[in-house]
Amino acid sequence: MQYEASLKFALKLDKADPLRKFRKQFLFPEFRKKKAVYFCGNSLGLQPKTAAKAIRQELKEWKKLGVGGYFGAKHPWLNYADYCKPALSKIMGCRQEEVTVMNALTVNLHLLMLSFYRPQGSRFKIIMEAGAFPSDQYAVETQVKFYGHSPKEAIVEIAPRKGEKLLRTEDILKIIDAERDQACLLLLGGINYYTGQLYDIKNITAAAQQVGMIAGYDLAHAAGNVPMELHNWNVDFAVWCSYKYLNGGPGAVSGIYIHARFSNDKMYPRMGGWWGNAEKTRFKMEKGFKPKAGAGGWQLSTSQVFNMVCLKASLALFEEAGIKNIRKKSILLTGYLEYLLNQLKGLEFDVITPSAPAARGAQLSLYFKQNGKALHQQLTDKGVIVDYREPGVIRVAPAPLFNTYREVYKFYEIIRTFRQAASAPSRNPR
Repeated sequence: MQYEASLKFALKLDKADPLRKFRKQFLFPEFRKKKAVYFCGNSLGLQPKTAAKAIRQELKEWKKLGVGGYFGAKHPWLNYADYCKPALSKIMGCRQEEVTVMNALTVNLHLLMLSFYRPQGSRFKIIMEAGAFPSDQYAVETQVKFYGHSPKEAIVEIAPRKGEKLLRTEDILKIIDAERDQACLLLLGGINYYTGQLYDIKNITAAAQQVGMIAGYDLAHAAGNVPMELHNWNVDFAVWCSYKYLNGGPGAVSGIYIHARFSNDKMYPRMGGWWGNAEKTRFKMEKGFKPKAGAGGWQLSTSQVFNMVCLKASLALFEEAGIKNIRKKSILLTGYLEYLLNQLKGLEFDVITPSAPAARGAQLSLYFKQNGKALHQQLTDKGVIVDYREPGVIRVAPAPLFNTYREVYKFYEIIRTFRQAASAPSRNPR
């Protein structure tokens, strides 16, 4: 598409947007009694308008039926996690039995690592990206310690080349090959939270498995952002949160994916819990854990209804919109943002997110050599909500379900005004 740096053009794109109706399905924070421009769905998605009604429905069932809600509610609580599977299987590109929702992200990461990190003899290392999100770093650090290994010896971090901020796929593959005899697990973020880089999951997975490693991913910044093909890519396992692009609400239930080939593989044990036990014997209350087939066999406890209800409401919107349509708009929306940023002259910043749409999601990370905090404050003062990360990075994530091209243009105008103010000659006497 040939973009133009004008409000008229942005409005034209909004008018032609096939997903424009979904914006009305979300509630926005207010700034001076007007809707804020919300580009922070990469940290916390907005509230769907249907969420409150969905919560009230379950509160009503609890009030009316008590424990009877497990079987007699409009949406029986007994199978509540299953209601999220149809939409999530499409978003994550897998079979319904390969996905479920439970717990929180880091809890699930630990649980799945207990199954798939199996250090034995000389094969005890974990390969991960340098500068991964702290939860991933802490989880890996404590897991290797749990097995008596030193993090310095057991954790292999892949860092960008000197002077670069992104990881090259060739460097990832090179380290996988170099560690083929000592690493047993590869754990990467599908999209790097800081740079916004989307990794080549398909080829990285194949390379890791070719040398006998398990390939796992933290997809917190990918779920609901870019379409995944986890089953076809042969990914072993993945975890993600639901409160970012999936709009499940603060602290919303986490999702997990486990490839079908592990469903009954006893080489990969899991922690047992009543809700992971096969339904046929669950209510016999007998000894002897017999896990149900699929990812559900990793569940531990009763479905957290009130921690799943908002996600269920949001996923209905994803079902209606379609993840491929969401991605199509996202590429155009983020592409317009990038185009506008490229029109700016005289302001020292770099877009450290890859320029190729196939190598990124909705987020662009802008690295300011100076005045990053000042610009972030100005954006905040003008009702634009974005995220700031040290040192000097503003993360901007236009979400296609609720953001518009006009809002992207407004962001550009504020930065352009800031540039003009910053470059104006000082009137202060020496």
